[in-house]
Amino acid sequence: MNVEGTHYRTIWLNDDGWSVDLIDQRWLPHEFRVENVRTVDGIATAIRDMWVRGAPLIGVSAAYGVAIRMREDPSDAALDAVWRDLHATRPTAINLRWALDEMSNLLCPLPEAERAAAAYARAARIANEDVDLNRSIGRHGLEIIRKIASTKKPGEPVNILTHCNAGWLATVDYGTATAPIYLAMEQDIPVHVYVDETRPRNQGAHLTAWEMAGHGVPHTLIVDNAGGHLMQRGKVDMVIVGTDRTTARGDVCNKIGTYLKALAAEDNGVPFYVALPSPTIDWTVQDGVKEIPIEERSGDEVSLVWGRNADGRVEQVRISPDATPAGNPAFDVTPARLVTGLITERGVTEASAQGLADLFPDRAKAAA
Repeated sequence: MNVEGTHYRTIWLNDDGWSVDLIDQRWLPHEFRVENVRTVDGIATAIRDMWVRGAPLIGVSAAYGVAIRMREDPSDAALDAVWRDLHATRPTAINLRWALDEMSNLLCPLPEAERAAAAYARAARIANEDVDLNRSIGRHGLEIIRKIASTKKPGEPVNILTHCNAGWLATVDYGTATAPIYLAMEQDIPVHVYVDETRPRNQGAHLTAWEMAGHGVPHTLIVDNAGGHLMQRGKVDMVIVGTDRTTARGDVCNKIGTYLKALAAEDNGVPFYVALPSPTIDWTVQDGVKEIPIEERSGDEVSLVWGRNADGRVEQVRISPDATPAGNPAFDVTPARLVTGLITERGVTEASAQGLADLFPDRAKAAA
């Protein structure tokens, strides 16, 4: 995607050929910063403190972290340690474990002298594969938007509600939930996006809105609790969200608040779609509510907010009493029964064990 006329991915190899440059998303939408990361500790901090976020981007960042470590020390002990250290940074997003396993499975059989070069090559392929997956997701999701536009809203914008940020900032490029929207714009299909603010970190207000504005997508920022009201009034034609982990039977784990949007959509007959690349499917898990670990983040993310003051400075302020503790579960699980369809790189399927197995028979069989 473009930032003021310049194409950017969210992460890329520096010109030195070994360190990593990435967009530090903590400062958006007010400041656009690129950070150079040169150590595994730096990658771990970037993932844990959400300089980078979104399941696909977390996975790619971890892959580059392994490559940096192999440049420093290609031993088996170092490979085991970097897997453990990076895996501990964010427990919910399955792409993190997937990417670390991909790197480990590739590197373990290789002689130590070959590991660094192989690690950098595989990390680059994972990044490029993510872009290809997202383009494919976009093409399949575009057909859903096209159908709504032609049959239900000829000549009118298709109103899409999304939650959190599943845009290009959550991936390497294009995004998952936003890819169909961007392709619809390219096809001159009129769309309008309702952007949930997405408390507590405000990824919708900070990131999705910034993306929409930069790409020229008509959009409106709403508070999280307004979505159900808009659905009741017939102002939402479809919901598209992303996911950090999807179970083998189609349960979806995503940013906290997604479940409530799915309930409102079900009650009002609004189709609720989830866009996901296949590495986000955890074939080892069936019941998302019982089996997926939900990350509990710092209460400061609830009690403190970032913004730009009247003088133009970006600062943090407290919105709750000093003595009030805050809980901060970062994700919730939407049961498969509330999901209209899963938009993947291989097509759209019902959210069920059979639907996923039919679309990905090779993955389902390998996990059996």
